[in-house]
Amino acid sequence: MPNYGDRARIGMLLPSVNRAAEPQITEMLPDGVSLHTTRLRLQSSNEEHINEMVADVERGAVMLADADVDLIVFHCTAASMFAPGFDDGIIDRIETATGKPATSTSKGCVEAFGIFGAKKITLTTPYIQATNDREVAFLDSHGVEVLSETGLGITGDGGAMLAVEPDEWRRRVTAQDEPASEAAFLSCTAIRAVEAIEPIEAEIGKPVVTSNQAMVWHALRKLGIEDRPAGYGRLMAAG
Repeated sequence: MPNYGDRARIGMLLPSVNRAAEPQITEMLPDGVSLHTTRLRLQSSNEEHINEMVADVERGAVMLADADVDLIVFHCTAASMFAPGFDDGIIDRIETATGKPATSTSKGCVEAFGIFGAKKITLTTPYIQATNDREVAFLDSHGVEVLSETGLGITGDGGAMLAVEPDEWRRRVTAQDEPASEAAFLSCTAIRAVEAIEPIEAEIGKPVVTSNQAMVWHALRKLGIEDRPAGYGRLMAAG
């Protein structure tokens, strides 16, 4: 049966190159919670293009509000973790433009680490080094220390990001594991990460947080919906 969002509607502002978030998120949402997307133009994850995308936030948010969504999510890890406080500014702009509650990928990820009490993590991404460095600084500002990090050097090519197989992410995250780490962060909304969550957790014995998984978990909590999908790691079982 079609899912018309009888319980809740989530509006998502998504980078235009992203091909992974909608399939993953739709699969994880419980019955009666629907996803509605507006895309924002993003050419790459460099500073200039991120700022160009963020400049268009109000236009996209207003269109989501036209669909009477219950929550608007700015869903781009690299942009929402661009700098400490950058996500707060985006959220304020969305809420001012629409009168709707808003949040971001960054908020979901930070909340996810908090639910596990994880203060030391590893970071694995498809990004260039400058993007990784910005995420490390952002996480540090929230009391989360990145013990080790690695990226694939992809600048924003959605096809290249999607082409990386889940088992390759499993190999990379497990190789990145540190004895002192308390969780692993597989960052980016545009990669095939959710399939790798439980295999990685089985190998390293620690929680794995991914961008799309954390967003769904965080959004459902904000909406007061207690249903959680099985098969997507310890975070979904954390309530």
